Amino acid sequence: MSETEFLNAEELLEVTGYKTASMQRDWLNRNGWQYAVNGAGRPVVGRWFARLRLAGVQPTAHGLQQSGKPNFAALG
Repeated sequence: MSETEFLNAEELLEVTGYKTASMQRDWLNRNGWQYAVNGAGRPVVGRWFARLRLAGVQPTAHGLQQSGKPNFAALG
């Protein structure tokens, strides 16, 4: 199965925990996720945006911002 640029309906359900578009949009808004709304009123989330957010990275208009600082003491 090839991946598309956007999360599919099943993936969006998995991320948000909601099936209806209005509840998915509410969850995305509450959690600071960026998305577009298609003609059917469903949220459209970019796959790379989702990957970054799930990895703890906060994409911003000015680049990427890590959600925490690295613990270099753990390296050695």
